[in-house]
Parts: sequence; structure tokens; C-alpha cells
Amino acid sequence: MTIRDITNHIEEIAPLSYAEDFDNVGLLVGNYKTEVTGVLVTLDTLEEVVDEAIENNCNLIVSFHPIIFGGLKKLNGNNYVERAVLKAIKNDIAIYATHTALDNSNVGVSAKMCEVLQLQNTKTLIPKKGNIKKLTTYVPFRDANNLREKLFEAGAGNIGNYDNCSFNVEGKGSYRGNEHSNPTVGKKGELQYEEETCITVTFESHLEGKILGQLFQKHPYEEVAYEVITLNNKQQNVGMGMIGEFEEAIDENEFLKLVKSTFKTGCVRHSKLIGKSVKKVAVLGGAGSFAISNAIREKADAYISADFKYHEFYKAENRILLADVGHYESEQFTKNLLVDHLTKKFTNFAIRLSEKRTNPIYYI
Repeated sequence: MTIRDITNHIEEIAPLSYAEDFDNVGLLVGNYKTEVTGVLVTLDTLEEVVDEAIENNCNLIVSFHPIIFGGLKKLNGNNYVERAVLKAIKNDIAIYATHTALDNSNVGVSAKMCEVLQLQNTKTLIPKKGNIKKLTTYVPFRDANNLREKLFEAGAGNIGNYDNCSFNVEGKGSYRGNEHSNPTVGKKGELQYEEETCITVTFESHLEGKILGQLFQKHPYEEVAYEVITLNNKQQNVGMGMIGEFEEAIDENEFLKLVKSTFKTGCVRHSKLIGKSVKKVAVLGGAGSFAISNAIREKADAYISADFKYHEFYKAENRILLADVGHYESEQFTKNLLVDHLTKKFTNFAIRLSEKRTNPIYYI
């Protein structure tokens, strides 16, 4: 079992292409080819977490937050980041981070928040743009069905709740090979016309290598004519935050008590009560003030997130109830999500949930 085996499985639910541009995800310390002795899953990779990994013979730490975020110019051990990284390197411990790749997953951080709140009819709050690509290729008519099926098997043609989606146009292609060519149909040096099918399919960007691999392997021509472009379409099942509904509407005060107990927080900072019951709820793990307007636009009765600043509570404007449960508290179930996902795949392998409290905030 190598680090690559573990991370490939994580990336089935949180492909690195899902991450935001500002983020630092993936393998931060270590080598993908290293054989794994054990995996420790944590929210944050602190020095004490590295110690825990050492004690439990785990040479891979899977962390939600990246310990290296803005880059390191020195490794002198002068701060908590440098000390954790130095200790990991000295003890041959790899560190892998998922962060916004898992934030944007439809089974990730926000989905887990919905699950613990028992929200129903969930959907993505802010669908992600720029994660869908389109492939167009040209293939002899007789080979079109086989190639199309292989592209579907590689993950192309999935759109929302539909699969095997493609657009096909029949026409006549032409080509002439030079003296170095070896044409599948026709002869070198002679102009050839061939009945062809133009196949167009869309796919998620992280599948590009796999899909192009199938294209080159299964396409009959010596030279494959194709183009790949990135679309600006929103991907409805990938993005920040989620929104769902309670089975029955509840009173605002009852809602806030439920939120406090569910997220095990010392306090819930909230906006002014507006005198209406809560049924439709938006959630977003971590710092989520940027999505307040999205929650209002989706007509949510309440929005649960973290790190709201003083003036951001004014944005509620008697239209929504804002609930700040704390950054750690909103993401605390993430490590359980990762452990559950890994243990289902690697049933006879040591996957440990970190016992260290990494929340830097305390309440009195």
C-alpha cells in the first residue's frame, strides 16, 4: 500500500481540481511512492499531531487544513508551522491536505453539516465554475459506437443526474498522409475522404488524463484529431456550501439551541431574531461570510457558518437568521467523514482518527 493508493481513494470524492486557486492541497510533505504503515486523520497538522503519528506508527497524516499554506521561505523551527513540518520530515512522515477540494465536494464538509442536522432535499449553494471541459473528436462512422462507449466508461458524458450524454454529427472528413504516414484507411500520398462522426462530450476536469488516454488507445487513426476546451458552465453538484430543509419548520430559538448542541460549541453568535420559523437552512464549513448573499438569494430562513465579522451580521437585514458556530466547530465532523471513507475501502489497514484537540479557540 503506497501513499498514492490512499490519496487516489480520497480524490475519488475530493479531486484536487475541485480546490480553489488560492489553496494548497495534495501531498505537501513526502513521496507518493512511499509504502504506508498507517494513516492518521486530523483537522490540523500541528506538532502534537505529528507526535501522535509517530507514537502510532503512522507515516501518513491526512489533514483537512494544509499546514503549509502561504509557502515556506525558511525551516528554522521558529513557529508552529516550521516545527510541525521539520518534525514530519525528520521522522519520514508524509502530510496530505484536502481543504477546499473537500469543501467543494457534494459529499464533503457542507454535506456532513447537512447530515448531522438531518436536512433533506439538499443541493449545492454556490455551484463551481470552470470545472467542466468539452472534448470534440472525429472518428470513422463504423468506429463511433465503440469509441463513445469507452469515453463514457472513463467518466465522460455525465451531466447532473444523467450519464452517457453526447452530441453526434455525421459528415465527411478528408486527409492525405505524407511519405512518413501509415494511414489506417487509404494510402499515403493520396487524398482520402471518409464518412465520419463528430463526437462531443463534456467531463469533469480531473478526468481529462483518463479520458484522453481512452481516446488515444481506442481511436483507429494514426493521428487523432481532437480539441479540449474549458467551459464556463456551473457544475451543479460541485461547489461551496449546501442548502436543505428540515422535515418540519421549527422556532428560531429552538433552531439556535439545536445548532449549539449539534455543533458542540461554547456559544452561537447570531443575528437579530426576525420572528419567523426556520425550515430552509444553508450551511458552509469554515469562514463563510462571503456566501451570506447567496443564502438570502436562495431564500434560506437561516445560514450556519463561521467567522462572521461585526458588520457582516448587518447583512441579514431581517431577511435571514445568521448563526456563527465557530470555524473548528463547523468543520469538526470532516475528519470522521474521511476516516469513514477510507475504512470502507481499506478494511484491514490502520486508519486512525486523531485524538488531539486542534481548536485554537476556547470558551469560558
